[in-house]
Amino acid sequence: MGSRYGGLKQIDSVGPDGETIMDYSIHDALRAGFEKFVFVIRRDIEESFRQSIGARFEKRILVQYVFQEMSEPLAGFSTPPGRAKPWGTGHAILMADGIVNEPFAAINADDFYGANSFRALAEHLRRDGDDYAMVGFKLRNTLSEFGTVARGVCRTAEDDYLESVTELTRIERNGAGAKYMDAAGMVHALSGQETVSMNFWGFTPAVFQQLRELFMIFLGKSQQEEKSEFYIPMAVNELVQAKRARCKVLRTSDLWFGVTYRDDRPRTVESIRRLIAQGDYPEKLWT
Repeated sequence: MGSRYGGLKQIDSVGPDGETIMDYSIHDALRAGFEKFVFVIRRDIEESFRQSIGARFEKRILVQYVFQEMSEPLAGFSTPPGRAKPWGTGHAILMADGIVNEPFAAINADDFYGANSFRALAEHLRRDGDDYAMVGFKLRNTLSEFGTVARGVCRTAEDDYLESVTELTRIERNGAGAKYMDAAGMVHALSGQETVSMNFWGFTPAVFQQLRELFMIFLGKSQQEEKSEFYIPMAVNELVQAKRARCKVLRTSDLWFGVTYRDDRPRTVESIRRLIAQGDYPEKLWT
């Protein structure tokens, strides 16, 4: 919804030919071998989204749309009267149930992940059967200079399988490291070296039934809370802790960047220009 950004950041241009961050993600995904794209959007932005984004791809690749609506939790649950936003990233993925029937990646539309990240996740999905995956980034490289962010901080075993992921909010820079404030208002230090989730996940279709079960539990506890969200890192953490899933953490040399705040945009534009100058992307992405 872009409340901190002040508009629909997913369709704001950052490339020299009007490209959005999503254009670069789709370009990288195509190069990595992904063949189908499902956009999870709000129904009220469908027309503007199709015109500004979808029309660029519908003649090139298979594109489908699903809608994340507050009014579509599950039978027996209602939306709180004061709630103004959907139920979070886990709920967003759940909306693709029945549309996605093959191993898939799930990404944020406003995060730039890098070509190597897409290649690593695609290779995992081709090779590793039932295991889920997550591309992990270094916390220090994912912070904004202009406000706090939320990140899933990960603990991994020696074989790089996820042991836990904890969703922390209100994270900000603190010298060479970082700090965050918990729900009680207590401030905690972070080194900045922690591996974090930027919501770049790889799943099999088995995840939909698991998410449905966990979302039911979430609604049973938090249905009447106006701002609570069903985050995908929280869901994966529960599955891993219950030994219902294994999740490989994939390492990447790519630098993440995104547009959480309006003031992040110039840095993102400059980062893309550097990648173009290095030959990683053409000046005009879709010529």
